[in-house]
Amino acid sequence: MPLFDDMLSSEESLFRNEQALDFAFQPKPMKFREEQQRYMANCIKPLFHERNGKNLFIYGIPGIGKTLACSQLIDELEESSEDVVPLYINCWHKNTSFKVYLELCALLGYRMTQNKKGDELVEVIKDILNKKSAVFVFDEIDKMEDFDFLYALLEGVYRKSIFLITNYKDWLNGLEERVRSRLMIDQLEFKPYNSKETEGILRQRIGFAFVPGVLDDSAFSLILNKTVEMEDIRAGLNLLRESGLNAENRSSKKILLEDTQAALKKLDEYNLEGSDKLEGDPKFILNLIKKNSGIKMKSLYKIYQEKGGGMAYRSFFRKVNKLAEDKFVSLEKKTGGLEGTTTIVTYSNVKKLSEF
Repeated sequence: MPLFDDMLSSEESLFRNEQALDFAFQPKPMKFREEQQRYMANCIKPLFHERNGKNLFIYGIPGIGKTLACSQLIDELEESSEDVVPLYINCWHKNTSFKVYLELCALLGYRMTQNKKGDELVEVIKDILNKKSAVFVFDEIDKMEDFDFLYALLEGVYRKSIFLITNYKDWLNGLEERVRSRLMIDQLEFKPYNSKETEGILRQRIGFAFVPGVLDDSAFSLILNKTVEMEDIRAGLNLLRESGLNAENRSSKKILLEDTQAALKKLDEYNLEGSDKLEGDPKFILNLIKKNSGIKMKSLYKIYQEKGGGMAYRSFFRKVNKLAEDKFVSLEKKTGGLEGTTTIVTYSNVKKLSEF
């Protein structure tokens, strides 16, 4: 019957591989990051000749491929060499030197860590790695609470490259001198994708994720424009997935403009009303930031204490970082002056996505 020609049957789907819209999905080649990946590869190339590699500071705003580029490098190392050991650690989860030592031991297959002190674990790590070469990747390095582990690795591991990844360009300026002077680190910026590059990345993911021809041009144009505006590929991938799900809920064989507009509305509700779903300390802290936008982190913490807040500074700092991750607030690091490196906390006045 013609009335049902545009409707999906219960066995059909618009998606060929929905996982291809996950930000962690690793399409090869990784578009528009070939230059950065070559630079990273050149930093570790000396390790293949039993010489010390270069250390690298990698920075750029969220959602532009820093972690993904490093992940692909690690995968290639694991497949191509047994003499160069790649070791990736996310410092959001392993944010002290001792936690880093435990994680390194686990990655190296050493399990007898119970009752061992940090210095003892360092010796174990050195004994294993100094028979080979190592590439250390420390993602979200700005989340670390101390940097003894860096000093220990720089001093104790003979042949290595250390990659430090962060969103903050100025973070390196706040690193203590005894560590920074030993790093002798190169810097690599990941710049936001331009409009043409963003389109290329989204089209590549569409090719992996959807049945050919299901995405209407007007829907794609809206998704592309919003992704360019937000400078975050994750936003585009999320809009593609939600648009596809909206179309399937209508049993439609095409993803139309109305499906993407509904996806944008859902993002509106998350960004603008999501704060209403916060409870406890996060909501309390967000209200303080809203009333004191543009304040220094330590000054904010003082106000938090004066208003009855009981968290230690480190826990408070982590809560504010989580609010920044969820885009309720923005953080800007500034260096110089009597206080050295300071963090400015600003309340985010999020523009309605559906107004685009």
